[in-house]
Amino acid sequence: MVVRGGASGAAGQRLPPQADLNLLRTFLAVYRSGSFTAAAPRLGVSQPTVTAQIRTLEQQTGRELFTRLPRGVDPTPHAHDLAARVADPLDALASLEDTGAVAAPVHLAGPSELLCVRVLPALAPLVVDGVRLRVAQGLPEPLLEEMRAGRHDLVIVTRRPRGRALESVPLADEEYALVANPAWAERVAGRSEADDVCAALRDVPMVTYAEDLPIVRRYWRTVLGRQLTAGAAVTVPNLYAVLSAVNAGAGYSVLPRSLCQEYLDSGRLVLLHAPEEPPLNTLFLVQRPGADTNPDVARVRARLREVARAW
Repeated sequence: MVVRGGASGAAGQRLPPQADLNLLRTFLAVYRSGSFTAAAPRLGVSQPTVTAQIRTLEQQTGRELFTRLPRGVDPTPHAHDLAARVADPLDALASLEDTGAVAAPVHLAGPSELLCVRVLPALAPLVVDGVRLRVAQGLPEPLLEEMRAGRHDLVIVTRRPRGRALESVPLADEEYALVANPAWAERVAGRSEADDVCAALRDVPMVTYAEDLPIVRRYWRTVLGRQLTAGAAVTVPNLYAVLSAVNAGAGYSVLPRSLCQEYLDSGRLVLLHAPEEPPLNTLFLVQRPGADTNPDVARVRARLREVARAW
C-alpha cells in the first residue's frame, strides 16, 4: 500500500509522491520507542530491517529524521513534524485493521517475590477477561535495559529509572520487617540485653540473599542507627529462600512485609523490632514508550495502580 502525498508541513517537509505505509509505520515505531532496537520486535522485523527502512525514508524525504546516539536515537525537528502529520492517520488505520483481532500479550516484569505475592493475584481477573500476560523476573537495572531494547511493556522496579526516556510513576511503598521464628524470638526476648536489638542478635545466625547484605544493612543504618558488623550465616538465591530458612529456624532476617505478613499473622514468624517508622522502599511502575498502542497494557497499568493502594 502507498500514500500519495506532496503536501508540505510546518517545516516545509514533503512526503514523497508515493510514501510506503510500511516505511511510515516503521518511522512511527522508532519515533515512539526511541530506538531502532526497541522498534524491531513491535514491528515483527529485525533491527537491520528497521535501520534500512529509516534510511530509505530519509532518502525519499531528503531529511535526516533521527540523530543516532550511543543508546537509541533522538528525533530531529523534521521527525517531530512528520510524526505530527502521520500519527493520527496511521493509528486510525491500525484500529480498523485490528477490529476483532486479539490484542498482543502484555510483557510485564519485576521482582519475582512481588510478582508472585502481589502482582499476579491482582491481575488474575484481567486474565479471566481475556488479557494475555508474558511475565519475567529480574533485578532493576537488567530489566530496564531489556525494556529499552523493547522486551517489556511494563516493569516494576525498586528505584526510579534515570533520564526521561522511560515514563515511571510511584506504585507503592514496601515496608520491611525484622523477623525470626518463635523459638529464636523467645530466646532473644529472654536475654538481658533484649532492649538493645543489635546486642541481642549478636550471636543469632543471619540469613540473607546476597553477600553484601543490602536489606539488613539498610535496616541497621536507617532504623537502628548502627553499622552492621555481623556476617551472614546463610546466603540464598532469593527472598523466598530467605523466608523458608528463617521460618525453619535458621536465624533472623529482614523481609518485605508483603512476603512475610501471612507468616506473622499465623505466628510462624515473630516481629523482633517494631520501630515507629519502619523502613520503606518505593516501587515504581515503568512503561515502555509506545506500549500504550496495545489497549491491554493500559488495562494492566490501571489495575496495578488501583490495587497497589492497598499494598
